[in-house]
Amino acid sequence: MKIDILSRSTTLYSTKRLLEEAKNAGHKARAINVLHCDIKLEKHKPSVYYHGERLPVPDAVIPRIGASITFYGTAIVRQFEMMNCFTTVSSQALVTSRDKLQSLQKLARSGVGMPKTVFTNFGEHTDEICEQVGGPPVVIKVLEGTQGIGVNLAESLEAADAL
Repeated sequence: MKIDILSRSTTLYSTKRLLEEAKNAGHKARAINVLHCDIKLEKHKPSVYYHGERLPVPDAVIPRIGASITFYGTAIVRQFEMMNCFTTVSSQALVTSRDKLQSLQKLARSGVGMPKTVFTNFGEHTDEICEQVGGPPVVIKVLEGTQGIGVNLAESLEAADAL
């Protein structure tokens, strides 16, 4: 099987391990820096170019798309999907996973257990918001943060108000 791993660098631990394990399993695997890819849009002929050369369609792609390049990386994954290439993570799943609110809404709709969550655009009624989730301590998150950035623990109503 020919596998392309879409990653920004072969020095990333996860990318190295994926390459090693794919080769150990007898597959031909290579890392493709998604930022060096171009897509060609043409009627019924989707294609991806890498360093100016058209890529042959692999049997599968494994997206390793960082949050900072979600928009561009998702476009490349979507192009591979248009080429009927199997992908371990769909372009739509990538977009959804980067949207905290949409992810929580889908999890709640599917019946997945999760902490009570309130989404608001009006932070002046902090006491009411905290009451809706059972009172302090509460976790307050911004929608745009990743990897723990923008996550705060408020031990009291006063701390929640300050945040």
